[in-house]
Amino acid sequence: MSIIEKAASRIDHTRAPAPAPTVVEHDGQPIVLEPQGLAPAAEAAPPAVEPTPAAAPAPRVETPRVETPGVATPRVDKPGVAAPRKVAPKPGVRKVDLDLVRMREAGMVTAASGRTNLLEDFRVIKRPLLKQAFSEGTPGRPNNLIMITSSLPGEGKTYCAINLAMSIAMELDHTVLLVDADVARPSVLRTLGLPAQRGLMDILVDDKLDLSDVMLRTNVDTLSILPAGTSTPRATELLASSTMSALVNEIANRYPDRIVIFDSPPLLLTSEARVLAGHMGQIVVVVEAQGTTQHAVKEALRQLEGCSNVNLIYNKARDIPGIEETYDYHYG
Repeated sequence: MSIIEKAASRIDHTRAPAPAPTVVEHDGQPIVLEPQGLAPAAEAAPPAVEPTPAAAPAPRVETPRVETPGVATPRVDKPGVAAPRKVAPKPGVRKVDLDLVRMREAGMVTAASGRTNLLEDFRVIKRPLLKQAFSEGTPGRPNNLIMITSSLPGEGKTYCAINLAMSIAMELDHTVLLVDADVARPSVLRTLGLPAQRGLMDILVDDKLDLSDVMLRTNVDTLSILPAGTSTPRATELLASSTMSALVNEIANRYPDRIVIFDSPPLLLTSEARVLAGHMGQIVVVVEAQGTTQHAVKEALRQLEGCSNVNLIYNKARDIPGIEETYDYHYG
């Protein structure tokens, strides 16, 4: 059965009410169904984390101290994958503090969340992605570059991208760079309650800027963020440029333990998503249960026919009577 038929069949048979957590099996794969951490209905105003009110102090952006950030020592050395190194940021590298308490209260994945159903869901989701991340991929498309997208806005792609990045940041032998590549409608910083800053588009426009000039270190030692940056009408051409190819190659290879998560625009609304997909080793399409039509999913997947590693997250699912909203994962 093709991935399009699987997605279409899945959508056709999910029209039931919601209520209590369980674990089910699908095509021999365990699926953790979770009653918490619902993805926001629309990314334009995610209920998960509201922007910091104007009266409140803005998140600190400061020059980090020269001391080495703490990173857990891996238990097992994997051949060909270097363990995360304790590297002191260069002077001038910017640091922001994520409000981890607010994120946890909003139902997002954090290290202090405890063993929640949401955390278990993303453990299931990330495992096959990590397994593929450092395997040999298509030339020019490293498998440690993972794009999170959707057919249309409001399906929860930014929420899934942030939670996936936070979950991978908890790994002992990986670091994560979360890139806001939805350059027309950036949502990552806003969802995290951080102000807009220079980022991806600024690097592509200004050849004097380096990645380190715009990348944000966070108080999660293994997580960094690359903002979308300044909006430009030439975004599609910039993403398709040789400068972007060189930047993607640098991002993928600068640190051998790094996983890079790209929060991309929706596939059916902009041309940027299709261009960005050409750089990616793995693609995850978020599908909203009871919201995304079969036609939209099929059209989105057709636009990814040149990509060999496409995965689906079935979001906000209520596919079994008595089960509350969950994440469901399929790959092919």
